[in-house]
Amino acid sequence: MKAMEARTCVSLRNILYATDFSPIAENAAPYALELARSYKGKVHALHVRPVEMYGMAPPESWPVLREAAENQAQEQRKYLDRVFAAVEHEAIVTEGDIWDSVAEHIEKGQIDLIVMGTHGRQGLGKLVLGSVAENVLRRAACPVLTVGPHVRVGPERVVAMKHILLAANFSMASDAAAAYALSLAQENQALLDIVHVIEPQKTGEIVHPSELTAGCLSRMRALIPPEADLWCEPHTLVEVGEPAEQILNVAKARRSDLIVLGIKNAAAIPGAAHIPWTTAHKVIAGAECPVLTVRG
Repeated sequence: MKAMEARTCVSLRNILYATDFSPIAENAAPYALELARSYKGKVHALHVRPVEMYGMAPPESWPVLREAAENQAQEQRKYLDRVFAAVEHEAIVTEGDIWDSVAEHIEKGQIDLIVMGTHGRQGLGKLVLGSVAENVLRRAACPVLTVGPHVRVGPERVVAMKHILLAANFSMASDAAAAYALSLAQENQALLDIVHVIEPQKTGEIVHPSELTAGCLSRMRALIPPEADLWCEPHTLVEVGEPAEQILNVAKARRSDLIVLGIKNAAAIPGAAHIPWTTAHKVIAGAECPVLTVRG
């Protein structure tokens, strides 16, 4: 495994903030604002309304209902203009399929990063992030910054990205995430923690997890370019246990401002957009800081 290039800087010139105006979505707005301010980027604030269906309303009332919907859209645009007044931005309220609209604006706006809020809850024995968040996480080609329900929102926490945790499992997706984590650490002169989690030994397995530790530490150190000591403080850890649980434990203990991890390309997994209980989902649902997922 080759060390990542130290000089590959992250470009956040175009940030897509997706919102449904719920309190959960509102929690993500300060992150989009502060990242745009820090990186001198533009926020594309997007709200997608479902196609209006007037049901049992008489046809003669449809023009009135349509006018009311347009007035609401205008107010929503004004609200987004106020939220992002401090940075270059575009307030977009449109109608249609949510993912189709997001995908269109990713391409049209040459989006470098998506920022969104999501709930994380248990339902019928499954972890639920919400169909929109699930779809975006699995299908967006660009990285996604997800602000979960346990994140304490405050401008000082957004700006102070001084403790970054990279969860490495040595997959292609993990390597893509590593490049991003290293670049962000360099950009912010941040302390960088890299954690790899070894799952507990199963019945019949010959190799004990403790025997794998040295090899894992060596592979993690190989991710770090020699000159990294000049711009960050790399620290490697190996934990044993359930991956999401251990990642969250390390993030809390190290007071991480950001968790970075890779997720598999949805095209490689049939039905991936609906797979529950992935490590990424559990981390997003339980993290006390934003989670940056990078598709690989």
